[in-house]
Amino acid sequence: MAERLKIASGNQWESIVGYSRAIRVGNIIEVAGTTSMNDDQLVGEGDIYAQTTFIFNKIEKALHEAGASLDDIVRTRMYVTDISKWELVAKAHGEIFDKIRPVATMVEVSKLIDEKLLIEIEVTAIIS
Repeated sequence: MAERLKIASGNQWESIVGYSRAIRVGNIIEVAGTTSMNDDQLVGEGDIYAQTTFIFNKIEKALHEAGASLDDIVRTRMYVTDISKWELVAKAHGEIFDKIRPVATMVEVSKLIDEKLLIEIEVTAIIS
């Protein structure tokens, strides 16, 4: 069985809920749903573009800890609370993934854990 590398962010919720920021097994990395919370501070309040950009930077840090980069992402999943803002999310996604072109999903959800969170993103990466 392949070694399981757990990447932690150090936030309090990981031990309460029992999850990891990211997991690497072999050459596959799964990054958990990520929001624009920076410790206890919300980044980009009211601005879905700013939240999206911050989240992908946060995801990039987790990937680096797992030995990967944004170039290794093969799938993005974006959960938004207002699908009418999809173009702002798409703009941020496109700026980061213009050359990488992972498969992508964006769906509207009724709400996230905090009403100020406008988007949550998870990714899958495969190191080739």
